[in-house]
Amino acid sequence: MSAQQIPVVVLAGFLGAGKTTLLNHLLRGARGTRIGVMVNDFGDIGIDAMTVAGQVGSTVSLGNGCLCCAVDASELDEYLEVLTRPELRLDVIVIEASGLAEPQELVRMVLASENRRIVYGGLVEVVDAAEFDATRRRHPETDRHLALADLVVVNKADRVSEEELRAVRETVAGLAGRAAVVEAAHGRIDPELLFDRVVPEDEIAGQMSIEDILYAEEDGHAHPHAAYDTVSLATAVPLHPRRLMAFLDSRPGGLYRLKGFVDFGAADPGHRYLVHAVGRFLRFYPEPWPAGEERLSQLVLIGSGVDGAALRKELAACEVDGPGDAPDEHGMWGVLRYVPQGDEPPAEA
Repeated sequence: MSAQQIPVVVLAGFLGAGKTTLLNHLLRGARGTRIGVMVNDFGDIGIDAMTVAGQVGSTVSLGNGCLCCAVDASELDEYLEVLTRPELRLDVIVIEASGLAEPQELVRMVLASENRRIVYGGLVEVVDAAEFDATRRRHPETDRHLALADLVVVNKADRVSEEELRAVRETVAGLAGRAAVVEAAHGRIDPELLFDRVVPEDEIAGQMSIEDILYAEEDGHAHPHAAYDTVSLATAVPLHPRRLMAFLDSRPGGLYRLKGFVDFGAADPGHRYLVHAVGRFLRFYPEPWPAGEERLSQLVLIGSGVDGAALRKELAACEVDGPGDAPDEHGMWGVLRYVPQGDEPPAEA
């Protein structure tokens, strides 16, 4: 079940920040990734050429394997149940919050959901670089929203000078704390920053899509994806649970996602642990080792402005250093705190 959980990403930001533009970019570039969209708003909501006006309570196919529905926040769990039906085979669900919505409430509802087929995918806050100061004056709650974010997209970066952009980014980074901050134009961020994109069989991972080429031509210029960093680790040496938890508890700002499998060796020889972290959220899922599979810890870390060499060094220091470094009998307690237990709410790190 754990490997099939669908990440639920909350997409927030005030009116005009570019949430729908960003969402349309994700949908246009889906190409094999099945995206479920929940729009927490009423009235005319543009998803490309489609309008969901008045269709609250309806689920509409977007024709590319993606689905969209407009719902009230009180119906959130009900529609998560609809969108997580196995026959829909969705890979990710994105909730586009109303421009006046409280993102904290939507995040709380996702975390409190009893739907075992979902996992929290993070709060993405979109801000308008050109209107950032004015938005903060009109909406003082902006600062509080940024403090809750796991990822902040400073959108419309092409509409301000380099000096203005640097000032906005510095202010956002100060308000957002440990959140990753990326810049974007026209809402174009790489989907891999938010979720694992499914690559069609006839496509080479990482190549420019036909959608990228066509839309760049339409707009008259190319839109580079928001830059992010990826760090990978694969080791046959088991990781020490205490040291790994110390690393995870102090993981640096800008590190948005962490995923993979962990081998804790003698601390739990019968299981490998699927790890899923986004922002401050962390979960471990133990599962039996597949028969005949090599026992490796394999991790991928995704963020913005992170020091890859330093991360690799810290992770290498988590490896068990010989028999004398074996974990004690309580060594797994920190890990087990983040293993879902029945109906207990998920923990945050």
